[in-house]
Amino acid sequence: MAEFFGTLGDPNRWRILSALAQGELRVRDLAETVDMTESAVSHQLRVLRTMRLVGYRKHGRNVFYSLKDHHILNLYRDVSEHLDEPDDEDLDSD
Repeated sequence: MAEFFGTLGDPNRWRILSALAQGELRVRDLAETVDMTESAVSHQLRVLRTMRLVGYRKHGRNVFYSLKDHHILNLYRDVSEHLDEPDDEDLDSD
């Protein structure tokens, strides 16, 4: 589990997951979305695939990447919602 969550600790990987949470994308589109080179995105996708966070499908000459399954999408959404919650200190000020 530590290795899994360590993988999520990289800001570039988190930006890629964030983009893929919106839907599947090609490397070229991902690179443009997250403002990285295609080579850098491909490298990060290999890491994310190794940890089973993303998957892909081929359609002709195009390869489309997406979050691996609903567990990863739910994890992304849960963490995002958690980070958007007010601090406990904000709740105590009532």
